[in-house]
Amino acid sequence: MPKDQTRAASGGLTLMALAIAGLVVSLQQTLVLPLLPRLMHELDASVTEVTWVFTATLLAGAVATPLLSRFGDMYGKKKMIIAAMVTLIAGSIVCALSTSLGTLIAGRALQGVSAAMIPLAIGTIRDAFPRERVMSAIGIVSATMGVGGTVGMLITGVIAQHTESYRPIFWIGTAAAVLGLILIAAFTPDLGTRTGGRPDVLGALLLAVWLVSLLLGISEGGSWGWGSGRTVGLFAAAVVLCAVWVLVELRVREPLVRMSLLVGPRSLTANLASLLLGFAMFGGFTLISNFVQTPKDQLGYGLSGSVLDVGLYLLPSTFGMMLFSTLAGRFERRLGTAYTLAIGSLLVAASFVYLTISNGHVYDVLIYSGVMGAGIGIGYAALGTLAVQHVPMSQSGIASGINTLVRTVGGSISGAVTASLLTSHVIEGTSAPSLDGYTLSFVVVAVGGAVAAAIALIHGLAYKHDRAHERPLSDLDTSPSAELAAVAGDYGDVPARR
Repeated sequence: MPKDQTRAASGGLTLMALAIAGLVVSLQQTLVLPLLPRLMHELDASVTEVTWVFTATLLAGAVATPLLSRFGDMYGKKKMIIAAMVTLIAGSIVCALSTSLGTLIAGRALQGVSAAMIPLAIGTIRDAFPRERVMSAIGIVSATMGVGGTVGMLITGVIAQHTESYRPIFWIGTAAAVLGLILIAAFTPDLGTRTGGRPDVLGALLLAVWLVSLLLGISEGGSWGWGSGRTVGLFAAAVVLCAVWVLVELRVREPLVRMSLLVGPRSLTANLASLLLGFAMFGGFTLISNFVQTPKDQLGYGLSGSVLDVGLYLLPSTFGMMLFSTLAGRFERRLGTAYTLAIGSLLVAASFVYLTISNGHVYDVLIYSGVMGAGIGIGYAALGTLAVQHVPMSQSGIASGINTLVRTVGGSISGAVTASLLTSHVIEGTSAPSLDGYTLSFVVVAVGGAVAAAIALIHGLAYKHDRAHERPLSDLDTSPSAELAAVAGDYGDVPARR
């Protein structure tokens, strides 16, 4: 076989391995969503307590993503991808063996560490692929976030039709994670420079504590009272600890989160949009799962669907994500990355606007699902490019990791906010959420998508004459001089460190 064909075949196997592993990672994030009503009954837990089965995964991912991304730049991305997949396997086994809510949440937190695999995969693509293929490859891997999410709910639905236990779901997740690990070990190259350095353990601990304080306050504020001492205390602690965390990150020589990559001139746009799209996508998964299973004959709304129906109704979103993620590269070349992101975000917002207006029939959910899938497919692919196209190659892993961090935080906040809205709007004499609670939640998520579109549009207008940052990755200069220019442009505001 000619050398070029051999290289192409190798690249295809690498992309396949990364895409399947990404699919497995995103699959585990949503596996439990259709089962939340069943878990409430089986584990005798409230809506807010059970929501932590989902939120704990996102929270662990938010902390682990920048840490493992930093390790990837220091010690090698392949090693960290393998570590993430091993942790996913361990967490899946803990969940499969769990007999209490606490153990299940602990296992889900272990699973959440694997969220770091996506930015590590994006960094690997920049290291391993020729420049003309980087954009489309990033789009495919980024889209696995949404595709895996809907596939996970479909698998859960099929299994739930044949068993009353939630545990077989996690044994299937274990097998899928083992397959992903084998593919990564066999077909992913270990490339890229090693930057060396030390991990920022204090930064990771502070990040975890202030995020837990924030999310616990949001999720429990409705039941505790928004003005109660516990709620106010948690919010105050979150603010203080976040400020301390920022100060620590600014002063340490090798921070967990480089502030210029979080709030730098061009990074801020990508990160805010990522936060809001994460909020929208995970909020939609949570809301639709419960809404579809709400018994219409008893509560006057809902679709009286089964766990399997949840996955079936979201199939259009799976196909939409798969199709439009592959087309996103064409949109980016014609319109630019920022405008492509704006289009995807507008479609996400439009899907929830439609659901707010009309939600009484199966076809309403199918229409919402298809439009949302198209939006996420376009938006996530554009985000993957926007997050890294302006940074030097040696920082691609951590830049993508920070973008995934804020997206995961957005999903965590979404789970807490929607749970709080639903528990604050209940049908009189019951503990069941009212239709008004769902409608308000749909509106909030739609606003998130619309604001993401506005931010992307502003970015496109602000940098419309800066072709170095509007061109796709395949056109970027990655020479040392270009990397120094990127550092000066987006890192120049970083204070001197001791």
